[in-house]
Amino acid sequence: MMKGSFMRILCFALAMVGFGSTLTAQTAVNDDLTPTIQPQQYRICNDRPERPAWAEALPIREAWKGLTLRGLYELRAWESIAATEDCSCAVRFPDWAAAEDEYQKSYAGLTQGEQTALRRQLRASQNAIAERVEAICKAQGNW
Repeated sequence: MMKGSFMRILCFALAMVGFGSTLTAQTAVNDDLTPTIQPQQYRICNDRPERPAWAEALPIREAWKGLTLRGLYELRAWESIAATEDCSCAVRFPDWAAAEDEYQKSYAGLTQGEQTALRRQLRASQNAIAERVEAICKAQGNW
């Protein structure tokens, strides 16, 4: 009886040690073990422009609008990279104004289903140039 209780406690202790180590690995902490709130750091191009405020503040039921805007933004950036063969941070992550303007003028009035179909088209266009853009950006160390 004593041996079974000891084994359960040992298994629980080992599980807690493993659980604690995964939490520590996911959360940035200082030397004194307090969590830190650091701004998001990317592997490349940390000075990216912020998305338009309205896209960040969308209610969850309208998040599809933000997805369409992001798809449009990414495609236009990739098209620019392919056309200029320049993958600098300013080209890869341009200001959102042009994509936002295009979205508002051409796509904001579309229904959710229509925007879903549009996002498929945007993704297909992006996939068509993906290999070229990746090669350009890798060659310039910005992938």
